[in-house]
Amino acid sequence: MRHDLLIVLTSFVATVALGMVAVPFLRVHGVGQHVREDGPARHLVKSGIPTMGGIFFIVPWLLVALSAGRSPAVAAVAFVTAGSGAVGFLDDFRKWRYGRSLGLRARTKLLLQVLVAVPALMVLAGQAGTQIWVPFGTRSLDLGIWFVLFGVLVIVGATNAVNLTDGIDGLAAGTTGIALLAYGALAWSLGHTDLQDFALAGAGAMAGFLVFNFHPARVFMGDVGSLALGGALAGLAIATRTELLLVVVGGVFVVETLSVILQVFSFRVFGRRLFRMSPLHHHFELVGWGEVPIVLMFYAAAAVAAWAGLWLWQLTGF
Repeated sequence: MRHDLLIVLTSFVATVALGMVAVPFLRVHGVGQHVREDGPARHLVKSGIPTMGGIFFIVPWLLVALSAGRSPAVAAVAFVTAGSGAVGFLDDFRKWRYGRSLGLRARTKLLLQVLVAVPALMVLAGQAGTQIWVPFGTRSLDLGIWFVLFGVLVIVGATNAVNLTDGIDGLAAGTTGIALLAYGALAWSLGHTDLQDFALAGAGAMAGFLVFNFHPARVFMGDVGSLALGGALAGLAIATRTELLLVVVGGVFVVETLSVILQVFSFRVFGRRLFRMSPLHHHFELVGWGEVPIVLMFYAAAAVAAWAGLWLWQLTGF
């Protein structure tokens, strides 16, 4: 069996196996979702469904990836993934412990994300310098001392963008899985087989998680999962020096985030909303779409974004 296929299958099977134990455990111990009352009314029935399911895809993902090959770059990306997940776990734990839909304060979460990002960025800067890819001119730009600050912005932006996308069953897991496949292909094109294995292990873990998370979901990933996924994508982008390409490959996350920004801006400046509700997937819910059609449409959009990113990379890569 091909090595890359074995990575995907091993991660998939391990995630499903762990999920078969973790989901009942979370249910028995009452680790349920607290649904916000200002969200779509149909989501109120999801209150009490087990959350923090991200734990059971992070563990096999990292174990499979690190077993396949260790390098400073993979270690740094794994650290960002696990560290971002740990921040999300603290957020989820506070929600569960105090029975509310809000966890850590925004500034506390930001500080913790910075503390996770900086050590990994120092390692990555030491390994491959401080240059990043740009799709024009010299096709590279040396950020020098600004590399760490830029990297922090990428990590914080990606983690929060995936977190915003995690609003309906299977949406964040599926769209992230597609983006991870794209980064697996990109890492392969650069000869980074270690990062390729990391991305493919993540894609396998996402497929395994969807066994439990696709509509109707039996478990939610929680912030522990969504922040870890954003951290993984950001880490892969930084390790391959394709931070700007992540905007294309992760186009779905960018659009979801922009929908929130535009909604807030329009309401505060003009006193009217652009969408029925933001992020964008909630708008489609409120105009009458079912969860499965919305998710499948977003999967298609994610696939187009991934293809566009790889096409752009083929044209203008290092």
